[in-house]
Amino acid sequence: MKILFVDGTIIGRKTGVVLETVLNYIKENGCGYQLERLNLADYTHQFVDGRPLDEYNDDMQKLVRKFNEADGYILATPIFQGSIPGVLKNAFDMLHPHTMRYKPISIIANGGTHQHHLVIENQLKPILDYFRCLVTPNYVYTHKNHFDRDNTIIDMDVHNRLRELARVFVRYAEMSKDLSKEILDEG
Repeated sequence: MKILFVDGTIIGRKTGVVLETVLNYIKENGCGYQLERLNLADYTHQFVDGRPLDEYNDDMQKLVRKFNEADGYILATPIFQGSIPGVLKNAFDMLHPHTMRYKPISIIANGGTHQHHLVIENQLKPILDYFRCLVTPNYVYTHKNHFDRDNTIIDMDVHNRLRELARVFVRYAEMSKDLSKEILDEG
């Protein structure tokens, strides 16, 4: 299985630190999956305006291919102004509605206030439900107080929740193997 670790922002470091931590916990599970990082900051983005995919630049086409080729996703995003970053929403807008269907996804978010965790429930989950992803129930939200000055996670409870997220994700990934084949057989 190919798992795509999506860093859903083009600025900051905390999101990437949390994503890398989960990547290491997934490796510890010994599942043998192919793990790949996708950093939105590494792409030249264009606004999605409804034109055919082949009319977008190479980076946008590559981004779509990466999502299409993946069998599951770990999505990390900061919360800005009570919302997900525009670049992440723009990336979702590029995807066909079946791209992530019945594929597992775990959510990690970080923000500056404790209330921003509600963005996961009120904005991100509905988008992922539209794609019919298998969203694991145990997302992890981190706050600036969970990090030291060097953006190292210092809160052991956060580490424990990230380990659990990795464990549950692997179970969902195994479950999704049959579901993904069923949707392909339907045409």
